[in-house]
Amino acid sequence: MKRTGPVAIIVAALLGAATGFLLDQLLTANARPTFTPTLSLPIVLVLIGGLVVVFAVPIRRAARGDRVHVNPFRALRVAVLAKASSIVGAVAGGFAAGLLLFLATRPVTPSLGSMSEIIASLVAGVILVAAGLVAEHLCIIRKDDDDEHPGDPGLPQPPRP
Repeated sequence: MKRTGPVAIIVAALLGAATGFLLDQLLTANARPTFTPTLSLPIVLVLIGGLVVVFAVPIRRAARGDRVHVNPFRALRVAVLAKASSIVGAVAGGFAAGLLLFLATRPVTPSLGSMSEIIASLVAGVILVAAGLVAEHLCIIRKDDDDEHPGDPGLPQPPRP
């Protein structure tokens, strides 16, 4: 599995920002109030980030030990969860950034109190991205010696007589 690259995170954040900005634009065009995420969103995002790191720590400890066997399927599941968390965090943070950008471009800037949930969601999205990337790094397992089999195309072949 390839690690999450910065391009995937940037694209996800840009898509989220465009979605948040366009959603507020459409709501305002239809004479409706702008979208404001609830306070539970940033709390849930931070909790998910913490859980992902907590799930990855035992895998890191097992991978560092000499005699401890790591279940590769569990490590892969946690690594995929970490990758998904970083992408979801980028989308959520980008969405909040789009909402914040929309509010900042209005003629009358709203008070900080009305933007606090949006700012908290943006910060929580960044925290989730960081937690996902850290957990993904913790799930790296060193390559075993028995992973290379004779006849693999990546290994040099012995000369034929």
